Amino acid sequence: MPMPAEDIARLIREGVPGAKVEIIDLAGDGDHYKAVVTAEAFRGMPRVRQHQLVYKALQGRMGGELHALALETRTP
Repeated sequence: MPMPAEDIARLIREGVPGAKVEIIDLAGDGDHYKAVVTAEAFRGMPRVRQHQLVYKALQGRMGGELHALALETRTP
């Protein structure tokens, strides 16, 4: 069962406090998303570490409930 965009955004906001999260359904199927995450917490962090922080916030759902997630991280 696909994961609703609202759940993805909520998990990311909970795992990355203060994050602004935009979820885009790339294929219109509720299974392929892009997340644009903007957070002060990313400042000074390499991009790989930023992405790891977001994936950790998803609590192991990548590859299961959440099939595909393109990720873009930014600092404000």
